[in-house]
Amino acid sequence: MGSFLGIEYNVWWFLVFGAVITGYAILDGFDLGAGALHLFLNKEQSRRIALNAIGPVWDGNEVWLVIGGGAMFAGFPVAYAAIFSAFYIPFMIFLMGIIFRAVAIEFRSKEPMLWWRKTWDIVYCVSSVIIALSLGLMLGNVAYGLPLNAEKEFAGNNYSFFHPFTIMVAITTLALFMMHGAIYLTMKTENRLYTKLHLLANNFTVFFVLSFVITTLYTLLYIPHLCDYFKTHPVSFIIPILMILAIANIPRQIKKGKYRYAFLSSAITIALLLIMVAIEVFPYLLYSAGAPENSITVYNAAASAKTMKILLVIALIGTPLVAIYTVFVFWTFKGKVKLDETSY
Repeated sequence: MGSFLGIEYNVWWFLVFGAVITGYAILDGFDLGAGALHLFLNKEQSRRIALNAIGPVWDGNEVWLVIGGGAMFAGFPVAYAAIFSAFYIPFMIFLMGIIFRAVAIEFRSKEPMLWWRKTWDIVYCVSSVIIALSLGLMLGNVAYGLPLNAEKEFAGNNYSFFHPFTIMVAITTLALFMMHGAIYLTMKTENRLYTKLHLLANNFTVFFVLSFVITTLYTLLYIPHLCDYFKTHPVSFIIPILMILAIANIPRQIKKGKYRYAFLSSAITIALLLIMVAIEVFPYLLYSAGAPENSITVYNAAASAKTMKILLVIALIGTPLVAIYTVFVFWTFKGKVKLDETSY
């Protein structure tokens, strides 16, 4: 396997894939969080403002998920086949959530009837919750491991995905996105809705911190091997320390009313959490619980060196372009949300 700057191409591609997934989690995370808390907003106008806060960006944010899937398919085809077959049921539930969320957003304002709008509000909220929980469940299973046979195929059953650790990770993911979404909506609103979202942001921050602490304690007590890298490389403790500081800064900035800094701290928290997961699982893409020799790694699942080299060049050109477009969209639609005749 060739290398670039002294790092093998498959490791580079692992980093690219991780960066794209992190971008998706940060960007679509606040969309999903806004949807998950949608029913906490009681008034029709409040719900419309919340929808229009994410209206210009939610579909663009999902592009990062498509890029992530493409990166997995192109760079690690063996892992792509195994992971998508292993997670077939959770992933299909996730896709159904994606479909119904999009339909709910677009259909809600097509008719003026109260029952129509309430129905799609419920669909929007429930689908957002399902998507967040599905993402968390899959992330938890990637960290914890799944049973794989010698052919690197999933050898478990429908209950293999559900373990106390994976369920805790799913709940923590939902809590993190709800906090992230509440902070984003507070940035985009004003007056009474701003006050309501200020309270929700505080409540969901508490929800996330409690979920995070419980999951962390469970990991340290019952899955200590996930912390092996940090034990053997003390300098790596800078990552969890920075993450704790970022989490601590969120309620501090919320109290001061500086929601841009709170949102930045929330985004940094998501990025550092995923970096920690990447460090904990590397070089595994999917760990085989009970039979480590069957695990899928960045070495036995990678495409050829030539393919990796070409893909890396494409990624170095394409990913920044998508990032620039994303920044442009957010800059264009910055500021508080104002409803007009073109609004949802």
